[in-house]
Amino acid sequence: MSDVAVYIRVSSIGQNLESQKREIEDWLKRNQINDVSWYKDKSSGTNLDRPGFDKLQKDIFAGKIRTVVVWKLDRLSRSLAQGLQVLIDWCNKGIRVISITQQIDFNGVVGKMIGSILLGIGEMENENRKERQAIGIANAKAKGIYLGRKSGTTKAKPNRAKELFNKGLKMEEIAKSMGVSSRTVLRYLKMGD
Repeated sequence: MSDVAVYIRVSSIGQNLESQKREIEDWLKRNQINDVSWYKDKSSGTNLDRPGFDKLQKDIFAGKIRTVVVWKLDRLSRSLAQGLQVLIDWCNKGIRVISITQQIDFNGVVGKMIGSILLGIGEMENENRKERQAIGIANAKAKGIYLGRKSGTTKAKPNRAKELFNKGLKMEEIAKSMGVSSRTVLRYLKMGD
């Protein structure tokens, strides 16, 4: 296993990781870095419960990774608090964190400060996107063309809610980690009963 990790993430299954991968591969080539381990996720950045990210965290804290390369810092998290905590934890462990599009190495005090600003911007962009989406839905409803989510579809994975509940997490904790409401968690827990 390489001590250089590349983490890429898109927010949904329908999105493609290839553009991030291509730019990072170009950067790695320019910097003569050949041996890397790739960690990939197709899920929201609003929480840290992601399989690729979990594996990366385990490898970092097992001492297998010394450098993490990301396309953009908000690929780690769209939450200021969570993203900053990850960045601080990694930097305190001596992990070098590099964002290739922002051309920043986040080691040291200045790197952490810049990281907090960029993570804050990522969280703000996410909130703005939600606001625009809500406005778009309201406009579509007013015109009578919004039909809502198709019957039988879910925002998150109902089985994940059941797993977390069986581990002893409270409804509010499950809802927060999955990025859904407590009411949605309750509905997921009742599915299949």
